[in-house]
Amino acid sequence: MSTDRLIRLNELLRREIGEGLFRLISVDEMDLSAVTVTRVLISPDLKQAKVFISIRDHHDERTRMMGLLRRHRIQLQERIGKNIFIKFTPRLHFILDTSIEKGDRVLSILAQMEAEDFSGKSDVETQEP
Repeated sequence: MSTDRLIRLNELLRREIGEGLFRLISVDEMDLSAVTVTRVLISPDLKQAKVFISIRDHHDERTRMMGLLRRHRIQLQERIGKNIFIKFTPRLHFILDTSIEKGDRVLSILAQMEAEDFSGKSDVETQEP
């Protein structure tokens, strides 16, 4: 299968899974506003798909939330099978994605360093000849 087709299919699955989460999981079960499907990687044989999930905040509840997503896996696969016409309906594997948090942490450190540079002397002024 061509790489371009896999890329398009990954994006289509990402959107379908994201929409499916809001239709299948109730607000009482978990805070869906904190959940983002960051990316999907489907295998070339279309039988397996890794679904990367980012959960903002809720550090204490992440394990429970990921378990809830895994429990709804079959319903999501059925939804994909009905709405997307591909040879196989992939088996979904949910993986917690912390890359957004790591990026936010790096950006906050950079912002802090930038604020310190503007509040104090610059590197040029502190260097002696």
